[in-house]
Amino acid sequence: MAQDALDGPFRHRYLTHEALTRQLEEWAQAFPQLARLQSIGTTPQGRDIWVLTIGPEPERRRPGVWVDGNMHGTELAGSSVALAVAEAALALHLDPEALPGGWPEHQRRFLREVLFYVCPRISPDGAEQVLRQRGFVRSAPRRTPDSPARPHWRTEDLDGDGQCRYLRRHDEAGDFVESPDHPGLMLPRRVEDPPPYWRLYPEGVIAHWDGVTIPEPDWLRDTPDFNRHFPWGWRPEPDQLGAGHYPGDEPEPRAVIDFALAHPNLYAWLNLHTFGGVFIRPLADAPDDRMDQHDLALYRQLAAWGQSLVGYPTVSGFEEFTYEPDTPLHGDLTDFAYHQRGCVAQVCELWDLFHRLGRPRPERFIDHYTAFDREEMERLAQWDLVNNHGRLFHPWHPLDHPQLGAVEVGGLDACIGIWNPPPEILPAICNGLVTYWLQVASLLPRLVIEAVRCTSLGDGYHELTVTVANHGYLPSYGVQAARERPWNSGVEATASAVGCRLHDPGQARQVLGHLEGWGRGLGDTAQMPWFQRSRGNGHQARVCWVILGEGEVTVRIGSPRLGEVHQTIPLPGESGAPGAC
Repeated sequence: MAQDALDGPFRHRYLTHEALTRQLEEWAQAFPQLARLQSIGTTPQGRDIWVLTIGPEPERRRPGVWVDGNMHGTELAGSSVALAVAEAALALHLDPEALPGGWPEHQRRFLREVLFYVCPRISPDGAEQVLRQRGFVRSAPRRTPDSPARPHWRTEDLDGDGQCRYLRRHDEAGDFVESPDHPGLMLPRRVEDPPPYWRLYPEGVIAHWDGVTIPEPDWLRDTPDFNRHFPWGWRPEPDQLGAGHYPGDEPEPRAVIDFALAHPNLYAWLNLHTFGGVFIRPLADAPDDRMDQHDLALYRQLAAWGQSLVGYPTVSGFEEFTYEPDTPLHGDLTDFAYHQRGCVAQVCELWDLFHRLGRPRPERFIDHYTAFDREEMERLAQWDLVNNHGRLFHPWHPLDHPQLGAVEVGGLDACIGIWNPPPEILPAICNGLVTYWLQVASLLPRLVIEAVRCTSLGDGYHELTVTVANHGYLPSYGVQAARERPWNSGVEATASAVGCRLHDPGQARQVLGHLEGWGRGLGDTAQMPWFQRSRGNGHQARVCWVILGEGEVTVRIGSPRLGEVHQTIPLPGESGAPGAC
């Protein structure tokens, strides 16, 4: 490669939109035969939402995989990992020995035909604000259109140090106390704690303040959450906070929806978030006993790879990642990709903070986020000092707040060490996810023409028989959940003649249907030693045409998802021997 192999700057620091754009443009300009950069939309603040397509002849349709990051503004590590996937996809063609994990040549050959679509930052406006001044941004730094003008907190750097942390205000009814061992760490108050007591608010000001009411900070209210904007299972507010007025009414998720609709060739989708160290798979709205069992077996295979290659467990979105049991989230991206676009789709919550703190896994993974006790908070502060250069917790100092008067500013800056991993461990995180996603990309279907046979029928007629097959793991329809979608059409064959003609022109185009793959996931009874068996030959299809005269016939086999393979076959005269043309 034209740069240090697999060591881009995004592996060591979190990039601004300008630096991210520069990296993508450098790749596209240096390797035009492999990479095409396009903007799929523009944010309200005027930033491009980039997608880099990687593979030989990037305009040629064939099976592809998608990876995106930074859908939520604070979750910067997703951009780094997405860029690392792009870097590895280029290395497949330019420097395959540099790839982490070691790959056999037959797998490399297969992966070189896969298209990689990389959208490193769905929310550049949100990420830019976080990089510029810290503070929490769910998706984008704006209010939902037509949201009420109620009092709410607006993040602002009040002390001019370039970071938005916390305000604390002395209050005898305060619900926090300061840790005696770790300045800056605030702990939930217990009944036996002596004063002083504090109330905590984000560093900023109260918009629409009435001079009396101090609102509870709520970053999910009246603000868009892009991962609630997708068409599958969408519900309006207030049933689903952050959902907006209709699916895709914000430009960023709308750009992703439009791209997916225009690219039926997507078969796998990785949606990168932080934090937790876990893969989250469908179903999001029902338990596993209501999931198609073939799809569930496929996800078991991904779970085995996720554990062995990344060290993360895989959980059901419904069974282990609903904030309230049996209360699913609505309108998320991976539901859309799985149910509507036929993709093997999953979320990865990057970086395993809980595991690094030695916290045992709870019965439901989501409980990690609500069951952190005071002792574990003290342990987090100690980990921060030893492993994170003390980035999280900062001393307090006085501030005259323009609305609240005497307060103190300081405390927690959760950006590096909670919401995102320390940059020092980014390379290892990138390598693990790259290896995993290349393995998943190896599942894609592969359309081939297996055999061509011409047989003379006499009187200038020939029978042309073509056998086509799927040599890939996945079937041509992707996952079972979307097999019956009207757009998810099967394989078709067309024949066009030059110097000869089809006996029945009405048969020039023939529908062959879907082709099965060879994979079964994990746990299928057909793999068990007490009754091992293969499917029939549903991975193959045969098509025949009768041709009159001498000349050549071009056969094209394909589908909107698989792309096209073709072959031109010369037809012999009467003296030609039956068999291969």
